[in-house]
Amino acid sequence: MRQQLNINNILPKKSLGQNFIVDKKFLLKMDKHIVSSNKSILIEIGPGKGALTEYLLQKNFKKLFLIEKDNLLVKTLREKYRNLQNVFIIHEDALTFDYKFLNTTQDRVIVYGNLPFNISTKLLTLWLSDRIWPSFFDKMILMFQKEVADRIIANHNSKKYGRLSVLIQSRCSVKKILDAPASIFSPKPKVDGVVLQFEPIKNYSDINFSKLGHILEKSFSSRRKKIKNTLTDYRHLLIKLKIDENLRPENLTVTDYCNLVKLVN
Repeated sequence: MRQQLNINNILPKKSLGQNFIVDKKFLLKMDKHIVSSNKSILIEIGPGKGALTEYLLQKNFKKLFLIEKDNLLVKTLREKYRNLQNVFIIHEDALTFDYKFLNTTQDRVIVYGNLPFNISTKLLTLWLSDRIWPSFFDKMILMFQKEVADRIIANHNSKKYGRLSVLIQSRCSVKKILDAPASIFSPKPKVDGVVLQFEPIKNYSDINFSKLGHILEKSFSSRRKKIKNTLTDYRHLLIKLKIDENLRPENLTVTDYCNLVKLVN
């Protein structure tokens, strides 16, 4: 007789940055932001023990993909959902998984994820760097460390506004939807989290995302310096765009940076 492994007995792996959501009140709040239809393709990154998955399963959807790297969790998730024909457990690293097949679908793709804090920024930047834009997703609802979330949603003229803010806001409209205090997780992390919603925008779809990243690295290499010093190579373009070269990097808007990229050969 096959012995089933109790998913609740699986311990989190520090090497994978695992922190499982255990607070039902928080999950009920998240549930209010799960909006889908029978034409939706849902993707959950790092389902873990399936806490959020249970709420996704209660919604209408065409397909649900669960992308999990942990060997033991994959085994138990496959056992748990083996009778569900439209639920697919993918045993892969979210950083290396190929999402391109979703570019061709006419269905609405929504991504959910309690992302490990140690890879969240890298994963988000990877998704946004797709040459085809808008990319494979129509909406993403993702968890980030509070400090990172604050940088993502920061406006220009603020101390938290930087390279990450511009990169992400050039691709998506972003808004905060929930606080995720450390107390909702097991094990309890040292920092709080925030849930953000991302929706692709087309305002700057024609810019070279890689060049934008390069210019931002230069611009924010020394925040206290004026852009006439950090963007020396582009002073003639700043003049052409009528951007005051005595401004500091955080004073330029997302539009300013994107307009600059358009003029770079």
